[in-house]
Formats: sequence, C-alpha cells, structure tokens
Amino acid sequence: MGSVAVRQFEPDPEEEQRLLDEAMADVTPLPRDERTLVHRPPPVPQASQPYKPPPARRRDDEPDETEGDAGYVAHGVDRRELRKLRRGQYVPARRLDLHGLTSREALHEVRAFIDQHRGAYRCVAIVHGRGNHSPGRAILKRDTRAFLRDHHAVLAYTDAPRDDGGSGAVYVLLRGR
Repeated sequence: MGSVAVRQFEPDPEEEQRLLDEAMADVTPLPRDERTLVHRPPPVPQASQPYKPPPARRRDDEPDETEGDAGYVAHGVDRRELRKLRRGQYVPARRLDLHGLTSREALHEVRAFIDQHRGAYRCVAIVHGRGNHSPGRAILKRDTRAFLRDHHAVLAYTDAPRDDGGSGAVYVLLRGR
C-alpha cells in the first residue's frame, strides 16, 4: 500500500461570493446603531524621561499612619463580614460628606449620623477625603477612622470601592439597636 496523494481543494472566490449572495438574498439589513461603535482607547504616551527612582525618604515624609488602615472589624465580629463589606454585598443606604469641616465638627457629625441611622440601616458611607488639599496629613481621615474603631455601634468598616471614593471614604457596617 503506497501513499495516496491528496489534492487540496481550493474554493473558487467567485463561486463563494455567488453562494453568499444567494444565501443572503432575502435578508434585510438592520439600521445602523451608533451606540454599538467601539471607540479606540487613546494612545499610551511614551515616556519622555527615563525612570528615576524616588528620592530617599526623610522621617518627616513618612506616610499618614492611616494609609494602611483599609479596614477594621470589632472584637467578636466574624471577619467574613469585612469581606462581604469589601465585596459590595452591603450597599450603603445613606452617605455623610465631611469635606470642609474641622476635625471637631466632623466627629460631631459622624456621631450624630451613626446614632441616627444605626437602627434603620445596616451599612452607611462616610466620605472624609484623602487630605490632598490640606496642609500636612489627612486629619479627617485619621480622626474619623479612629472614632469609628471606638464607637460601640460600628461592627466593621473598609475603604469604599475606587469608583465611590476609594481610600477617601469608608463603608461602615452598623450594629442594630
């Protein structure tokens, strides 16, 4: 038994087009929908300068001590609650914005806000900002989170998702009355 040569069949492009035209003869084209256009992302700019490592830090340049404070769980509360809060399984029902307040005013507002909503809502959001427009450190962020850790009605808190304030806001899980 010898090997049998198999010839490759090459379709005729004209015949292929005729068959497609015949199959599509009774098809009505859909109207053009501008919403379905996909826009190309803008081109990524090329770095004009080579990478330089950041300068060595001095003790005065140390980051805000709350920078690593992405979440908290009260003693006796299952850590899975924090995971649920981070994943968005609890959606904040009310929001408090502290921008423009002094630390004392902000803490007064936070206390009243939590006391008012703790029986009615399971999760609330508090926007304290990142401190980017304040001289020095993010005082509201630090003080608000310290207050939340000490408040008996707070079961857990975590940074808000990036599209809802990121590290400039916290989602707070509240204890019922």
